Amino acid sequence: MERKSDESVGSGTDPDGGTVEGHRPSRGDPERYRHLVEHIQDALVEFEMNDGDPVIRDVNPAFEAIFGYDADDVVGASLNDYIVPPWLEAEANRLDDRTGSGEINYRHVRRSTASGLREFLYRGIPYETADGRRCGFAVYTDLTEDRRNQSRIEVLHRLLRHNLRNTLGVLVGSLDQLVATVEGEGAATGGSTPGELARRARERARDLETLAEEAHEIQRTLDAPVPEDARVDCAALAAEAVEQARAEYPAATVSVESAETAPATATERLALAVEELLTNAIVHNPDPDPRVWVEVGPAPESGWTDVVVADDGPRIPEADRLVVSGEAEITSMQHGTGLGLWLVRWTVEQFGGTVSFRSRDGGGNEVRLRLPR
Repeated sequence: MERKSDESVGSGTDPDGGTVEGHRPSRGDPERYRHLVEHIQDALVEFEMNDGDPVIRDVNPAFEAIFGYDADDVVGASLNDYIVPPWLEAEANRLDDRTGSGEINYRHVRRSTASGLREFLYRGIPYETADGRRCGFAVYTDLTEDRRNQSRIEVLHRLLRHNLRNTLGVLVGSLDQLVATVEGEGAATGGSTPGELARRARERARDLETLAEEAHEIQRTLDAPVPEDARVDCAALAAEAVEQARAEYPAATVSVESAETAPATATERLALAVEELLTNAIVHNPDPDPRVWVEVGPAPESGWTDVVVADDGPRIPEADRLVVSGEAEITSMQHGTGLGLWLVRWTVEQFGGTVSFRSRDGGGNEVRLRLPR
């Protein structure tokens, strides 16, 4: 995988001395493998293990295009330093240990690119040189859009069908009982008064309205392009979202602690994710004085910005946390209970970021949005 010279693979010469693009080397041509490497659409890295660390010897053009790093900048450097997020180092080290022992790796991974996190099918193929050095090839197939689209389709199909069926069932049942009461068949109400039935029907109708609004916002988010020069100040964005929450929910105590500025690769649509987390933290807390804390600033790992929303309310259901964070597969029985957290995840993913959940010390939830700076 030496870098191409002026007599590069992938071009030929016509009888007049001009270049013929797309020339394919013959079966006996030793350049045929280089032709494959230079034109394959998967990112390919050749590396040498150095004290357990894969050091880049060469990369193909697809690696430069997909990961956004120039070959001249990365050759000779640690592959992990460029593409492994700090919080995934343990996973990468386990894969490197397998490579060091001569084992082939094959798994789905998340890796950093110049524009944020993306999902890949990773294959690691080690080999040993004649002088005993452990080297190998790492092949990355970008699965980001396919996997995101698959999860979106599954979630919207399963969750919308589930919520619509349940909500409409209550709504129709309440209206049927209300009609029976109005027509003088009071026994059919099950003991509920007309006012109670009407209120129940109105609540379910509002649930449907909220569901429709969330689905619309999700569609807008997925359709919105992300400019290459996207940049937003998370500190200012979070401060505005907090002020809005304070005005809408005056009984809640919402505090914010922030760096003076907190730049991230995102657009103003990130505000939707922050507002959704603030609203969830307040409306799902039965305490008459719910408390919410927002922290914004550089992540402990360089190159990232964190926006953290914490509360003292009930724990987010485990099923919701697991499927939204990607720790569990989406199934007919496990898909979350609402679109709000999915809106948060898909918004942050648009910018190459991640969403994580944990229990807050003393009770409550902590949701962390991590975005590339």
